[in-house]
Amino acid sequence: MNTNPLLKRACEAWAAAEDFRGRRERNKRFAYGDQWGDVAGTLGGPACTDGERMARQGRSPLTNNLIRQLVKTIVGRYRTMASDGGLYTDALSRRNALGELDSRMLEEFLISGAAVQRVVNERRFPGKGVWVDNVDPRRFFVNAFSDPRGWDVELVGMLHDMSLPEIVSRYGHGDAARAAELAGIFAANTAGGYGLGRGPGLGGVGTEDFFVSADPSKMRLVEVWTLDASGDGAAGFDYGWRCRIFAPDGSQVDSFASPYAHGTHPFVVKFYPMTDGEIHSFVEDLIENQKYINRLITQIDHIMASSAKGALLFPVDQKLDYVSIDDIAERWASPDAVIPIKGGGSMLPQQVCSHGGADGAYQLLSLQMKLFENSSGVSDVLLGRNVSAAVGTENYRARVEAATVALADIFDTFASFREARNEKARKT
Repeated sequence: MNTNPLLKRACEAWAAAEDFRGRRERNKRFAYGDQWGDVAGTLGGPACTDGERMARQGRSPLTNNLIRQLVKTIVGRYRTMASDGGLYTDALSRRNALGELDSRMLEEFLISGAAVQRVVNERRFPGKGVWVDNVDPRRFFVNAFSDPRGWDVELVGMLHDMSLPEIVSRYGHGDAARAAELAGIFAANTAGGYGLGRGPGLGGVGTEDFFVSADPSKMRLVEVWTLDASGDGAAGFDYGWRCRIFAPDGSQVDSFASPYAHGTHPFVVKFYPMTDGEIHSFVEDLIENQKYINRLITQIDHIMASSAKGALLFPVDQKLDYVSIDDIAERWASPDAVIPIKGGGSMLPQQVCSHGGADGAYQLLSLQMKLFENSSGVSDVLLGRNVSAAVGTENYRARVEAATVALADIFDTFASFREARNEKARKT
């Protein structure tokens, strides 16, 4: 039974982000094409998804994934800007492949509204030095804060999965007695179910669990950094960051003051837009628009499938005896064909070509696509569409720069995240 108060605080901070993790999973589903999975209601029976409801109505759910195209466009535009600006030519960038890491981090930022990296100085297989890692938001926790700069963060950390040999190597400090103690701690945790995919999970949305590793061969560790005060109060207090590593049962595996020149924790955090401490991502703003576009496309497909197309109404009394209906059908489908009939009159063969009421749906779809473009800020010029060959290079570049203004807030916010990361890396 875990009774450690600090680990309990960390667990509560992680649990408080369950709504965020749930919204992130939904945003991720939509970004990668699973756009009919929202629960739509019961229809007089058990709960069903949007796709199941559409199928029950006899329609095939169709998806036109505009969100993915927008995310790829923005990430591609960022890569172009980074290449033109020479952002990743320094030694730190080459050592950590920061161009690739940051591109994936920007993609995460667009989907979830959260960008988190961890900057440490340690020995790894390629050598000792400063290393930068992207942090999975499902494994990250932080106290509730509202300052966009993160200056009111007082507790922050993440979940780790490690094998016992790695745990002993990292936290045994070369001491045989300490190594044996660690082995005993994690043997007790394994016996209690903390390392075998069972036990007290506190699992929320998604696949992560606070106390239990999803990998049966790994042990769960919790890295917790806190801003601690020291002093007697009369002479004032000194504040400093301290790290503690916990086993799931609350046993303390390691504890040390911040070893870095910046004196703080190793995490770089940027949430967007942080209005009253809330996160609302780029993708989240587009989901309802995307759902409506999918419904319209499905509706148009259903109308076209069930409407008359090229049907021929042929009066039987006008058919010549020596001409069969099959011959008439073949001639009707052939260009420049002549179909003989008896007499003339007002009742002549005629073609029925009905749109089945799809015209209005087409207009709605066109309007919705335009609204989607306006909402996203990604115009045709960024997507490379509707660009005339007559447009000169300088004119096209000017149009691209003008189109990028709509995304300036996202790019600048991510740039501030990258600058904070680089500053922390210099002092790590």
